[in-house]
Amino acid sequence: MAREFDDPEGWFGAEAPSLDDIEALAQAAYARLPETFRALCEGLVIQVDDFPTDEVLEHMGAESEFDLLGLFQGIGLPFRSDQITGQMPNMVWLYRRPILDYWAEHEETLGAIVTHVLVHEIGHHFGLSDEDMEAIEASVE
Repeated sequence: MAREFDDPEGWFGAEAPSLDDIEALAQAAYARLPETFRALCEGLVIQVDDFPTDEVLEHMGAESEFDLLGLFQGIGLPFRSDQITGQMPNMVWLYRRPILDYWAEHEETLGAIVTHVLVHEIGHHFGLSDEDMEAIEASVE
């Protein structure tokens, strides 16, 4: 079965996926998540940008703007309080350029990478730490 770019001439018309393309991949990945999972994400905002801001990079201690593929900003569900008014919605950021850089260096599909980053950041929305998620992933593997 021929792949789209088996013919080298096919690459001449290829363009890097845009912000809209990454957002479409993220929305498709989100739509494939179980309904019970999505129901707990009500009000969660998913945003795609080229890079994290300088403020985010500094806060996260990143050495390069390519260090972060995604970010959760907000208060995890277990820590939210209805008694506190004016809370901003929880947000998940996906960073296009670092994701594309990662894609170029690994043998995963772009859709798989976007899905992984999205699910990882949603894990923070549920109050899971990086260590919690690594343990869950290790138990599945």
